[in-house]
Amino acid sequence: MAGLAESGSNPDVDLLYDINGLAKDAPRWFDRVVEVVGEYGLLLAMVLLVVCCWWGVRRRGEDDAAVSVAALIWAPLAAAVAVLVNIPIRGFVERPRPFLDHQGLEVLVSGKTDYSFVSDHATITMAMGVGLFVASRKFGLAGIGIALVEGFCRVYMGVHYPTDVVGGFALGTAVALLLSPVAMALLTPVTRAVEGSGWGGVLIRARGAGSRTGSGSGVDAGSGAGAVPGARSAEAEERDLAA
Repeated sequence: MAGLAESGSNPDVDLLYDINGLAKDAPRWFDRVVEVVGEYGLLLAMVLLVVCCWWGVRRRGEDDAAVSVAALIWAPLAAAVAVLVNIPIRGFVERPRPFLDHQGLEVLVSGKTDYSFVSDHATITMAMGVGLFVASRKFGLAGIGIALVEGFCRVYMGVHYPTDVVGGFALGTAVALLLSPVAMALLTPVTRAVEGSGWGGVLIRARGAGSRTGSGSGVDAGSGAGAVPGARSAEAEERDLAA
């Protein structure tokens, strides 16, 4: 597999030089920003995106909040599973980093001695983005966008071939989607149990959030636990007047 990257006429290598060549023409401060963002920043952004989505689900307190939180838990778990799956893939393919086989690359991050295919960063961010999409399309699309930027940064930094990134996207997507039914079947009962507990319910639904009126709970807005004794609804008074 390493031989796939040995020819400069290979489209994979050509695209590598085209994207990485942008780093040579860019100011040093910009390369430094891409280095930090591509190595750490976008991973942190994905974590914050998951937290923001959870906070929104918790505040809305909808009836399917437990299901949505289960999907959010699956997003980082999917990334972890995908990275574990990638370990034997890297060992089987044994593709060296591009800067080991090709001269003239602008390498922004030094010390990368492991194999190149597939990219862990691309795998993690795409798995989390697709996992987020299961819970929320809006946040999921944002997460997938972050993953695409991450993939570009890895090639720009000279530490991965474009096909390393594409392989990471495919692996992260496959793990997040194919294992999602099993993960949801296991995680949803747990989040429902937490929702019904006195100590953990606030992790699923904020206190006072998500009125269950009309949701099949049998609680009427005018006759709930917080209703004033002796108070009558306007509809009841109208029926009395009509009588």
